[in-house]
Amino acid sequence: MNLHFDLLEDKIEFFEATDIKTLEKKIASQIEVNIAIMLHVHSVNYQMHVNENGQTYFTAAVHFKLKKQ
Repeated sequence: MNLHFDLLEDKIEFFEATDIKTLEKKIASQIEVNIAIMLHVHSVNYQMHVNENGQTYFTAAVHFKLKKQ
């Protein structure tokens, strides 16, 4: 049996929440998980939407990349 492992070099994850604090907590916990597999934050894009009832809705796309030595 022959095993071959490749490093993950890029990963984009999407997050959503009804408030910014919750969104940031979700992102922070996932950053820790990705650091364990040697991925670091390359960029973060936030968006906010207000629905017809006046409720806010936050989303984020976080791009993780392998940190080059």
